[in-house]
Amino acid sequence: MTEFLFEIFCEEIPARMQKRAAEDLRKLLIEGLSKSGLSIDNAHHWAGPRRIGFKADIPAKSPDISDERKGPRVGAPEQALAGFMKAAGLSDISEAMIKDDKKGQFYVAKIEKRGRASADIIKDIIPEVMNSFPWPKSMKSGSTTFRWVRPLQSMICLLDGEVIPVEAGGITAGDSTEGHRQHGRGPFTIKSFADYKKQLEGKGHVLLDMADRKAKIAADAKALCEKAGLELVADEGLLNEVAGLAEWPVVILGDMDPAFLELPGEVIRLSMRDHQKYFAVRDPKTGSLAPNFIVVANQIAPDGGKAISAGNSRVLSARLADARFFQSEDAKSKLEDYYDKLDTVVFHKKLGSIKDKAERVAALARELASKTRADANKAEQAAKLAKCDLVTQTVIEFTSLQGQIGRLMYEREGGDKDIAIAIEDHYRPQGPSDTVPSNPVAVAVALADKIDTLVGFWAIDERPTGSKDPYALRRAALGLVRIILDNELRLDLSKTLLKAWAVMEMENLADGETGRLSDAAISGDEQSAIENLVSFIIDRLKVHLREQGVRHDLIDAVFALGEDDLVAIVNRVEALQAFLDTDDGENLLAGYKRAANILKAEGKKGDLPSGDPHKGSQAEETALFEALSQARPKIDKALESEDYSKAMSALAILRDPIDSFFDGVMVNSDDEKERGNRLRLLQSIHDTAGQIANFDSVEG
Repeated sequence: MTEFLFEIFCEEIPARMQKRAAEDLRKLLIEGLSKSGLSIDNAHHWAGPRRIGFKADIPAKSPDISDERKGPRVGAPEQALAGFMKAAGLSDISEAMIKDDKKGQFYVAKIEKRGRASADIIKDIIPEVMNSFPWPKSMKSGSTTFRWVRPLQSMICLLDGEVIPVEAGGITAGDSTEGHRQHGRGPFTIKSFADYKKQLEGKGHVLLDMADRKAKIAADAKALCEKAGLELVADEGLLNEVAGLAEWPVVILGDMDPAFLELPGEVIRLSMRDHQKYFAVRDPKTGSLAPNFIVVANQIAPDGGKAISAGNSRVLSARLADARFFQSEDAKSKLEDYYDKLDTVVFHKKLGSIKDKAERVAALARELASKTRADANKAEQAAKLAKCDLVTQTVIEFTSLQGQIGRLMYEREGGDKDIAIAIEDHYRPQGPSDTVPSNPVAVAVALADKIDTLVGFWAIDERPTGSKDPYALRRAALGLVRIILDNELRLDLSKTLLKAWAVMEMENLADGETGRLSDAAISGDEQSAIENLVSFIIDRLKVHLREQGVRHDLIDAVFALGEDDLVAIVNRVEALQAFLDTDDGENLLAGYKRAANILKAEGKKGDLPSGDPHKGSQAEETALFEALSQARPKIDKALESEDYSKAMSALAILRDPIDSFFDGVMVNSDDEKERGNRLRLLQSIHDTAGQIANFDSVEG
């Protein structure tokens, strides 16, 4: 085996792109090498602020290939023989072998293909990889059409220490690279991966692997904090980011003016994290933020980092001074005083202002309060206040603190605890890992907010198409699903959406008016839009359940019954899946499918017999009839009490009678009366099982 080493060196790669870029490089190179017949061992990839790389052990050449190509029959037309010889690389048909099979003799060409040198294979692969690399964003540099994330500087391409002079973007690969700009620029001439790693991590002051940089930052930050009697506030996302900003990370503890601790902790942490890339620290005794921060530099400072710390402290102080000014200005008014200002912010030109939306959400939240066991007055008030902080100076500057600032302002005013929680939590969940609100008032407002958004955009026909979802409606629908399921809310989804549509009263929005909650009739087009929206929400339910291992066809089987109570759907689906995982369930499904297929075939011939079945003339008929008679009332009672497991158990008693029926009874009897009764029994199987789910939708 020979060692293949490839490094791409360029100007600074955005931190968020580095990990994916290294993984893409590995994937593309392994795919290219494998397709060429090369085996790959000890593959390794890395990424940093200015480089991505890959190394692996591969053979010196691809293996020789010996293959046989089957040709036409002996005596085949000349045209067929000519095509075969051309494809097989033969100059005369006599060069082919003749073999026998059951149908006679045929020609076979033996094809010998010598392996290629790995260096030649790499020469073909690298330009293709470089020219088609899937950067999320890229740029052209110079006069070429070549695109890269940032201007390309150099490449290393070595096979067993020898340079493979591949070219991309006007750069020809060699055997040298650069290290850290201040502490070990180089250049460094490379002979192998071990040499590459030793030189860069030694003289070059470059830690190649992100995992190593993260470990160093975390360990050094913890040690600095412990020495100062402090505790680091863990932040994995920020750790990933700063590990992509520094080739040789140096951790420094900085100070800030303790007076800034009067600001809300959320504002301080956001200023540190998002704007300055600092880690917050706290006092381990009180759990409160300390007047310090951790900053990660990309150099070893001769003064131990004092100047860097002071400089960063000045920048942070300026940012926090702005935040303190914004907060003091916002505090001159109560949160509710900002309500009318929401009319100056457009939610959507066809859906009115943020104030219009707040009024719709308030009306709907009041209606939903009984479903979430919330106080209706609190739900309505919380919905009106929930968006007010959007027009405060603090949130305009720190947009990700929407909801949090509103809650803090309302709490300082001595507001109701439930309303305060709802102001912050009504945006949740904003993603699959975000928490779901559980406070009854917060649940009512969060539900109303998401339902209003979905119904509104469906009303103006702005629905997601393909991969495009500019208004994040899939996220809103998934959030709606999670709120309903996590809080076990019993909602008739269609009726709830119709209520929201009534609030919308789209015909009034053009005049800047919003409607009042009513049960006014809607048009056929509007009804169709609601049905489409319900299907969209059910699709999000399928996504949510699929991630938990639930089969999508079972959701279809239950939803086909017209059920749109999501909690009932999930309960029924879970019971159905548990049932079908048993032998009784599997065999009953097979019996149902057999009955359904016979009914379908007979239905094509003409009308199926109507009426109820009777005991029939054979013991198997009688046993099935009696089993169906016993099962139906048990299933009805179980479904009425939503005991879906008991309903499945009642259905399970049909397994043996159905099996015996198909084993011992001829459905298509010559006697028309017998045939009619037996088809009615099959229809009864279909209808009885159909009380639980539409088994036609179940795969298997």
